Amino acid sequence: MQSRLDEIEQRYIDLESELANPEVVTDQEKFRDIAKAHADLEEIVTKYRQYKNVQTDLQEAKEMLESGADDELEEFLHSELERLEEDEAKLEEELKILLLPKDPNDDKDVIVEIRGGTGGEEAALFAADLMRMYMRYAEQNSWQVEIMSSNPTDLGGFKEVIFAVQGRGAYSRLKYESGVHRVQRIPNTEASGRIHTSTATVAVLPEAEDVELEIRSDELRIDVFRSTGHGGQSVNTTDSAVRITHMPTGMVVTCQDEKSQIKNRGKALRVLRARLLDKLESEQKAELDEARRIQVGTGERSERIRTYNYPQNRLTDHRIGLTLYRLGEILEGNIDEVVDTLMVVEQSERLKKIG
Repeated sequence: MQSRLDEIEQRYIDLESELANPEVVTDQEKFRDIAKAHADLEEIVTKYRQYKNVQTDLQEAKEMLESGADDELEEFLHSELERLEEDEAKLEEELKILLLPKDPNDDKDVIVEIRGGTGGEEAALFAADLMRMYMRYAEQNSWQVEIMSSNPTDLGGFKEVIFAVQGRGAYSRLKYESGVHRVQRIPNTEASGRIHTSTATVAVLPEAEDVELEIRSDELRIDVFRSTGHGGQSVNTTDSAVRITHMPTGMVVTCQDEKSQIKNRGKALRVLRARLLDKLESEQKAELDEARRIQVGTGERSERIRTYNYPQNRLTDHRIGLTLYRLGEILEGNIDEVVDTLMVVEQSERLKKIG
């Protein structure tokens, strides 16, 4: 591990020198690439330098003890040794986790798809609650959100809503949200006060880049039609809605939120690319079932991952048995504790797998 960390630190130093090179500074694209590579290494290099400092302090404390000391100093040095050994062990574990291979999609922007499931209008309202939760979370992380497509209901819910989230680390934090979310609460329309159970399905897809996926124009059938449902002026009076069918797979994407046919077409293509990339990656990983189980749960969107119980103010994540009694706060976008716990469990499983 030490030699690998030394290599990473040297690479970090080399990149730092390149960033100070006037030739690199004037080449914006090259400067951006080097700056990103430098930033990607910053956390592990900072942690490694802390680790080396602790090791140095440990060695000095041991040498002072061996050279002889009065009772008071000896007691202090023993206390320091205990603290430094704990720090060393903790930093070593953190470095092992940082050295784990990264998910290549972790730094990508994402497309989130939420669909109301079992429960009719109550499921659609729950889908809207989930969308609001993720939008608040994105706001807390200074990520940008763009609505791609939506199919609202009369009561303010969504049969389906698709939005893009752009920002550093968006996929690494949101990828654990894929699956079936279940809500237990008393609907406003329920006169008897009976608790209903409804579901919504969430899919989190890394946004595909042009170089990753080639879609030929002859593989697409593009239909335009008049927008329907909720919208502003002229949304229902022009053929601005776009439906794109990827003929080799039969995959269909519809976008009608924008008044511009060109904008709807662009958004539909982005969603299609993300879905196709997800399909391609799922097929490639299907042969590696054991490796996929390293992740928390299977990640399948048919898997029930979480329950939101309103009467008990409770959220339970079934993959890791985590229960929190502050549902209201979580629905305001404060989901870091859930995500952090999921990440720790996944990393622990991966460490076990590599011995």
